Amino acid sequence: MALQHLTDEQIATMTRAQKDEWWFKNVFRGDMAQLSLRSGITGFLLGGVLSSTGLYIGAKTGISLGVGLTSVILAFALFRALHAAGLAQDYTILENNCTQSIATASGYVTTALISSLPAYMLVTGHVPLWWQIAIWMFLVSLVGVLLAFPLKRRFINEDQAPFPEGRACGVVLDSLYHGKGSEGMFKAKLLGWVAGGAALLQGICGEGWMKLIQFKLLAMDKWAGMTEPWHLHERIDDYYYAWAVKAHGFIPSILGTDFRTLGLRLVVDAALIGTGGLMGLAVATSCFVGVIVNFVFLAPLMIQAGDIAPRLGANGVLIPLNRVEIVNQWSLWWGVTMMVVGALVSLLAKPEIFTSAFKRKTPAQIAAKAEPKSDLLKDIEVPLWISWIGVPVVSLMGCYATHAFFGVPLWLAIVSLPLIFVLTVICTNSMALTSWTPTGSLSKITQFTMGALDRTNPGSNLLPAGMTAEIASNAANLLSDIKPGYMLGGKPRHQAIGHIIGNLAGVLVCVPLFFLLFIKPDANGAASAANMVSDQFGFPAALQWKGVADIIAKGLKSLPTSALISMAVAALAAVAIEVARIVTKGKSGLSAVAIGLGVTLPPQATFMMFVGALMFWYMAKKYKNAPADSRGHRIWVEGMEPICAGLISGAALMGIGDAIIGVLI
Repeated sequence: MALQHLTDEQIATMTRAQKDEWWFKNVFRGDMAQLSLRSGITGFLLGGVLSSTGLYIGAKTGISLGVGLTSVILAFALFRALHAAGLAQDYTILENNCTQSIATASGYVTTALISSLPAYMLVTGHVPLWWQIAIWMFLVSLVGVLLAFPLKRRFINEDQAPFPEGRACGVVLDSLYHGKGSEGMFKAKLLGWVAGGAALLQGICGEGWMKLIQFKLLAMDKWAGMTEPWHLHERIDDYYYAWAVKAHGFIPSILGTDFRTLGLRLVVDAALIGTGGLMGLAVATSCFVGVIVNFVFLAPLMIQAGDIAPRLGANGVLIPLNRVEIVNQWSLWWGVTMMVVGALVSLLAKPEIFTSAFKRKTPAQIAAKAEPKSDLLKDIEVPLWISWIGVPVVSLMGCYATHAFFGVPLWLAIVSLPLIFVLTVICTNSMALTSWTPTGSLSKITQFTMGALDRTNPGSNLLPAGMTAEIASNAANLLSDIKPGYMLGGKPRHQAIGHIIGNLAGVLVCVPLFFLLFIKPDANGAASAANMVSDQFGFPAALQWKGVADIIAKGLKSLPTSALISMAVAALAAVAIEVARIVTKGKSGLSAVAIGLGVTLPPQATFMMFVGALMFWYMAKKYKNAPADSRGHRIWVEGMEPICAGLISGAALMGIGDAIIGVLI
């Protein structure tokens, strides 16, 4: 069934009441099952599982990946199979949409766990209790939900804004249920087979899984006398060092610095290959350029010059040089500068994001003012009074939680509230036009503003900025998620409840998982984030937030001269790169933000993402013009996203399991 939509002329001339009436008569599906018990439970479970993979990938790469299409395909395949077996009725299209609403909401809520919250822990050394973080995250996400639905009436009902990513999800759902259902099952099987292969590879590489199998299940430590389990080394260059270094004594180095110190390692990681495929070749190449510039050229030079050197830790123990030390001591500054300046230039180059967000009323909107007030959708939409009361009440609760749990002065948290609403409107408009939310750059406005008011407490700029970023991002992303529901004729109230269920699922799963994976006890038994950042989990987004907080707290005078010079050069380079992208309409390829991200990412991760992006780019190009029903086209063009999702979910879930087993055994 072709999706119905208004023409551009109708959008420009019809009042919102007329648009609502058209939607009610032509699109709304009445009492079709949507938020049913099974769709709620399925969405909750899928959201919990998929959000945990998002946490895993975000800790590795600093990138938040949407799980909407993955949940759509999995839910479709699950209930189509149950229906074929006579065990359940088939899912309705609106039940599936509700499931993906819950799953995507659970994914969005975890962003703070890879950015502002770990940055706060790294800067202050204070690790709040898990339930405090869970409450804060849920309150912040709830404000985003409450803000999203009044904005829905403006951006979706009235402006009929495109929301490209949300529209794509609606089209996929429509094609699954009203097109070739076999295509949906093919993609689901493709995702499943790839996920199984990725999980098997990750399991073989996992020391925890191999210890469980070889020592606990097979008791090989007893009858074979093994002291360590065999497993395939994830860092495959370990085999080189074990053989070549011992035999020939040759250690690869740059200006006398060991490759391993610089983090120039080779790894096997299916999740990163899938992430690279979703990133695309331009972004992955830009990240790789950042790695080459920093770790092949600049870092070895600065080590030789003495601006990067081993240092004494807080307990008087010498901290040897490694990749994390290189980034924290020197490289972070030019990398963060590149990201912030590049994001701001890219944002300012799209004035329509600002102007259309606060544009003048159209003739249709003016005419609507004169119409009798009759709301045809009053029993379908989320009542506005819920937002008018809920937003200020829950926002103040969030401010109090920020004060009570993180030590931020209450007045400072409250002062940040007006920025939340302005940035949310800007982010929503950006998402509506481009499927991009500039929360990273916009949150720095809050961070620098709050830092100017209170420089003594790093939490005073990190947590209010984290709150504004999460609320703005959550609201904008949820509107993109509401779009397919509007296209398919769903009930907005059901989607609102689904979003809250999804937020709860993400918080309940990912907060305990965060503590289990990344928070370890120190010598005194207290929870510590000191070893959170590692070669396996680089937390690049958190390092960016930490870098800005350090600049606010310490000022630029605390940095070596070479770091200041690198920041100035990076700022000029970021402007030039982004201007070139604008002038060439994206043909120049490089992204300043991605180059800066490459500095904070572990080089081994960046290389694997580049390999993944290159592989998918080549295969898509090879089969792009092949017949649509050919196997190559179906797998590498139509099935690219399911393959990437399978690589990520299979490897990430096994990686999480391996880390948990490592803690328990």
